[in-house]
Amino acid sequence: MKADNISYSVQPAEKTNFDNGLFDLIVVAQAIHWFDFDKFYAEVRRTAKDNALLCVVGYGKLEINGQIDYFISDFYENVIGRYWDKERKYIDENYKTIPFPFDEIQKPNLAITQHWTLEDLIGYLNTWSAVKHFIKENDFNPVDKLKTEIEKYWDNEQIKKISFPLLLRIGRVTK
Repeated sequence: MKADNISYSVQPAEKTNFDNGLFDLIVVAQAIHWFDFDKFYAEVRRTAKDNALLCVVGYGKLEINGQIDYFISDFYENVIGRYWDKERKYIDENYKTIPFPFDEIQKPNLAITQHWTLEDLIGYLNTWSAVKHFIKENDFNPVDKLKTEIEKYWDNEQIKKISFPLLLRIGRVTK
């Protein structure tokens, strides 16, 4: 449902029709790794007011507990690792290697926390692009085997705490 006090538009991040010096805050959520950095940052400088903030947000690989994390890490790296798009490396590097030509503001380490059933986890893993690429190339879903391994440590009715490290870069845009 759309709010009446929000203007909505879909535009490429690297070339928008927004006015010069319009924004106090520009937020990018789980997307900057897909952008042409130089063109996007030029657009940020053009559309931001002096001293505006650019906030880049993402989330890293989930964490549950040592046993389950081991299976998910092995799956992530050894089963579907070669099926990730090359831009995924920026997430794996916690956005630290993304060029960021702004006066960076230090931030605390934060995490996103959820409480999931095993089926919630499996549903999430099935959204991974590398899983979709794997299925397309191999005609079977590798998450099915992973689920069998994890079921030894997670009863279907059980709810577990899931944490995603928050990837966050905040910078001041000065003119």
